[in-house]
Amino acid sequence: MPDLPMPPAEALALSARLLARIRHVIAGAGGRIGFDAYMRLALYEPALGYYVNGLRKFGPGGDFTTAPERSPLFARALARQVAQVLQALPGGEVLEFGPGSGALAAELLAELDRLGCAPTRYQLLELSADLQQRQRATIAARVPHLVERVVWLQQLPDTFCGVAIANEVLDAMPVRRFCVLAEGIAEQYVTAMADGLALVPGAPQDDRLAARVAGIDLPAGYVSELNITAEAWLRSVCERLDTALLLLIDYGYPRAEYYHPQRATGTLRAHYRQQAHDDVLRWPGLQDITAHVDFTAMAEAASAAGGQIAGFSSQAQFLIDCGLPRLLEATDPASADYLDLTLQARQLLLPQAMGEAFKVLAVTRGLGDLPLVGFRRGDRRHRL
Repeated sequence: MPDLPMPPAEALALSARLLARIRHVIAGAGGRIGFDAYMRLALYEPALGYYVNGLRKFGPGGDFTTAPERSPLFARALARQVAQVLQALPGGEVLEFGPGSGALAAELLAELDRLGCAPTRYQLLELSADLQQRQRATIAARVPHLVERVVWLQQLPDTFCGVAIANEVLDAMPVRRFCVLAEGIAEQYVTAMADGLALVPGAPQDDRLAARVAGIDLPAGYVSELNITAEAWLRSVCERLDTALLLLIDYGYPRAEYYHPQRATGTLRAHYRQQAHDDVLRWPGLQDITAHVDFTAMAEAASAAGGQIAGFSSQAQFLIDCGLPRLLEATDPASADYLDLTLQARQLLLPQAMGEAFKVLAVTRGLGDLPLVGFRRGDRRHRL
């Protein structure tokens, strides 16, 4: 068991209520539920789930820190890619999925404004009322003159023209969990025990688990994930794109690396107070649960829905192609910000930090062969 700080009594009480709800659902399902069903309850159950219960999640005082919160350089570089498409699409808008603290929206709007191409409308798809309030406050504080251009959505728009961004969204979508037994592929289910919850193997719900790893020689005891939810979500998004660029930014691998025999324990992790650990059933509602992204699956889902795969790169190369080094060079070395920005750039770019673990997948529709600036030198589509 990882050595984690004990949550306060109020948070533990909230988790106990969610645990009771999960036990009720398990009992109603005959004694077990798929891990994806558990993850959906733990993260999104109304008023209780991790992303909707109002507890602090982002930044140094939360459970994890995303790239836009680590450095404004992330959004400023990303703005170059967004600007390229908005300049090619007069009237194009920006749509951000899962905007978290609002840091990306605020800095991206500010930089696009400096570049002379702030969108007439910036849409945020956010279900949490608490996070909406925090996003509104962040944007109003940083770009008060643009706050009227920001609108909040509760569901996908019917159609969209512009640039859509999903930064660290796919990794939090509920995954199915499987393991390799001597007799074949088994799905892992969540069941209730006297002292908590436990994972138990059982027959897969359908053939998709075995089909995904067919032909890969995986050893007995191998454990991994399948994100059917993310694939369905991406197909739905792509079907709504009119003339648009969709950028998917997350940690993950192409399929050959994702289901590599040496990656025997999978990628599923929990995040609590800046610590990543493997006890994903602990304190439901109080910790984030994530899994790395199979970018080959995302590319296949997007293509099946009519999207064109226009680029695939590491975060480091994408940000470099978008001009991050030039942004840093433009900062006065004598300024108080220069050292901080240099350290932040290292976090965004170095392979041992975020630079290689995070990837960027570009999906377009209706943009023809527009050469995207973020993939000029480091395009890895051949690895998908």
